[in-house]
Amino acid sequence: MAVSGTPAIDGWFTTGPEPTLLGSRCTRCATVFFPPTQGFCRNPACAGEEFEETELSRRGTIWSYTDAQYQPPSPYVARTDPYEPFALAAVELPEGLVVVGQVADGYGVADLRVGAEAELVVETLYADDTGDRTVWKWKPVTELGEESVQ
Repeated sequence: MAVSGTPAIDGWFTTGPEPTLLGSRCTRCATVFFPPTQGFCRNPACAGEEFEETELSRRGTIWSYTDAQYQPPSPYVARTDPYEPFALAAVELPEGLVVVGQVADGYGVADLRVGAEAELVVETLYADDTGDRTVWKWKPVTELGEESVQ
């Protein structure tokens, strides 16, 4: 289900039923970057200066995870008052990047394990006077027939 709202960071991800992160691929060495970049290639072995937008894989492997027990400093905007802790996951994508993001609503560190699969979703990050602000999050994927890890 697609979430309506305005991306909290424009140009970093798509919305819709199958959202993706948007990265940059160097046209000279094919190295992929996230967030999107311009100017010069961050690969020290490349002098490339041109990039093409590329959609990154929607699924990856949980590389690490933690929780945010304490409210992050500004410019972070808390969704609730009082602040409610949330989980964060670093997910390694097939492109070789590790991307950190919040974990989807309804999931916490007890639902995560290193090596498990996660899928990109878009959810509301916060709401302000002009509406909802959305962001990518990582949703744990449970394969059918797989027993839950305790």
